[in-house]
Amino acid sequence: MTYPPAPGGWHDPSAAGPQSSPPADPTLPMAGNPIPAQPTSADPYSPADPYAGMKSGDPYAAPGYPPAGTPYAAPGYPPPGDPYAAAGYPAPAYPGYAPPSSKTNTLAIVALVLSLIGFTSCITAPIGAIMGHVARKQIRETGEQGEGMAKAAIIVGWILTALLVLLIIFYVVMIVIAVNSDSSSGY
Repeated sequence: MTYPPAPGGWHDPSAAGPQSSPPADPTLPMAGNPIPAQPTSADPYSPADPYAGMKSGDPYAAPGYPPAGTPYAAPGYPPPGDPYAAAGYPAPAYPGYAPPSSKTNTLAIVALVLSLIGFTSCITAPIGAIMGHVARKQIRETGEQGEGMAKAAIIVGWILTALLVLLIIFYVVMIVIAVNSDSSSGY
């Protein structure tokens, strides 16, 4: 059974029998129409490859890093660093606050401890106050933490030192009064 030829002169290629002409090449222009150009990377309608930055010759390589054996990043790979950091965005800044440093000034801690021990020993309070001044100077130069501790050591140390000086003056006055009253009695 044979089918009649299709309108327009098209013949069924699967039909048995001689073919009148070879099949047309789809890449050649038809009847004077130009072939449309292939999409390029500048084409806004071309689909983007979401895995373009992760392609590597080594299937076991970490995504986003250059291929094994290269000391620097190859074209198409992001620079080494945090692969999860958002590119182009600065670190979040909090107005009025500096990021805290990871270390507290040791001298500020020692100054506060010595100033507080001054409640019982009386002699360590001025030492703690002086060390507090030194600690504040170090904190300004290095940017370490501990400004509040150094300031507290200064305040507590000098207050306890002033109380110690007043107590010593009181004892001296009492001794002088006692000596003068004892010698005036005539014994």
